[in-house]
Amino acid sequence: MKLAMVGLGRMGMNMARRLLAGGHQVVAYNRTPDKTEQMVAEGAEGAFTLEEVTEKLDSPRIVWLMLPAGRVVDEHIDRLAPVLAKNDILIDGGNSLYKDDIRRAAQLEPQGIHYMDAGVSGGIWGLKIGYCTMIGGNRETYEVVEPVLETLAPEDGYLYCGKAGAGHFVKMVHNGIEYGMMQAYGEGFEILAASEFADDFDYADIAHLWNQGSVIRSWLLELAEAAFRKDDKLSDISGHVDDSGEGRWTVIQAVETGVPAEVITLSLMRRFRSRQKDPFTERVLAALRREFGGHAVVSSK
Repeated sequence: MKLAMVGLGRMGMNMARRLLAGGHQVVAYNRTPDKTEQMVAEGAEGAFTLEEVTEKLDSPRIVWLMLPAGRVVDEHIDRLAPVLAKNDILIDGGNSLYKDDIRRAAQLEPQGIHYMDAGVSGGIWGLKIGYCTMIGGNRETYEVVEPVLETLAPEDGYLYCGKAGAGHFVKMVHNGIEYGMMQAYGEGFEILAASEFADDFDYADIAHLWNQGSVIRSWLLELAEAAFRKDDKLSDISGHVDDSGEGRWTVIQAVETGVPAEVITLSLMRRFRSRQKDPFTERVLAALRREFGGHAVVSSK
């Protein structure tokens, strides 16, 4: 099939490469032309404006967006909509909030443009392993783009999830679960590191061991093993952990629907805490212990 990949960041560029390797024709576009030129050198057809993107596609056009969630996606849709036509297909493969998908699908429907949301998981390893892809939108449109999904994903690695927004909703919950899993692994290794046996532990070996038939085996443990092989104490990494939005949205969704998601919520709060130096909360706790019990405090000076 022929389609455009708009946005050639870490995910978009490798997805374009996987599509080219799978025999698809890719029109590549990026806001900065150097990445477009790089993909042209690898076999893609380059486009240097969004108008040129649509001119180089066959009808019905398929345009796949791999852009930062929010305003940037809306801006590109607003610029693309006037140069797209009835029955063209626009896919948002970034990490958008599912409520934005519902709004965008309704916005494009009067023009006859089919909007789909694709929650994509796989990170920098997706080029080799494939991208687990969760799709929302019209079922008939999904069937049109299925050959693209089949190329991008590993075996059994893509799924039609339902109407517009369903794909990104499933991906949102996926990322919330990811937060909780990573938090549990982090806490487990910290308990190991604080123990009387710590000097004898090889954390890479332990991570490798736990992946051999244990009930907590996972790809995340493989990644932990790789990280520990590079630096057993992770001494070159700070404890600052960002969040990209999906964890927050999962927690908000849990609140809105009355679902007690304690682990995911706590893992998000711990990410917030990781960015603080000498948190005020702990200073309040120390002050209260001193006031009611005369407990010693550690001076900040």
